[in-house]
Amino acid sequence: MKKVGIIMGSDSDLPVVSKAAQTLKDFGVPFEVHVFSAHRTPEEAKQFSLNARKNGFGAIIAAAGMAAHLAGAIAANTTLPVIGIPINSGKLSGIDALLSTVQMPSGIPVATVAIDGAVNAALLCVEIFSVTDDSLAEKLSKKRAADTEKVLSKNKAVEEQFNN
Repeated sequence: MKKVGIIMGSDSDLPVVSKAAQTLKDFGVPFEVHVFSAHRTPEEAKQFSLNARKNGFGAIIAAAGMAAHLAGAIAANTTLPVIGIPINSGKLSGIDALLSTVQMPSGIPVATVAIDGAVNAALLCVEIFSVTDDSLAEKLSKKRAADTEKVLSKNKAVEEQFNN
């Protein structure tokens, strides 16, 4: 199975990024976690991206706040799917990072999840990998069914509280 590269611009992003790592772990998807800054370590970020495919990666998650150029810098140097996580780390509550991550020029796509949306970034990687891995597809179906049951159980409790 291919692995996911999880790159964060700063170790201060770790509380968010760790949720992606845990989600991938729960699905049995291998991953590596690194700190590379688009601005402070541009050469290391570039080299990671250029070599990602040959190093066994199938997708890359890039998390950054504020100017949030990391996902774009990674995507510019690989043809692997890149999923950007805008991090809430500045005075604009992550809106700056969201806009920086989502506004990529034509030809260099970055899939972008919600601000601090690490779980969805990991799930998107699992969905991408599940195209050719039936066991991951089955795990995703089971997770969706379990999530549905949780909501229906909560609905029942609310209905019993207010509708009697």
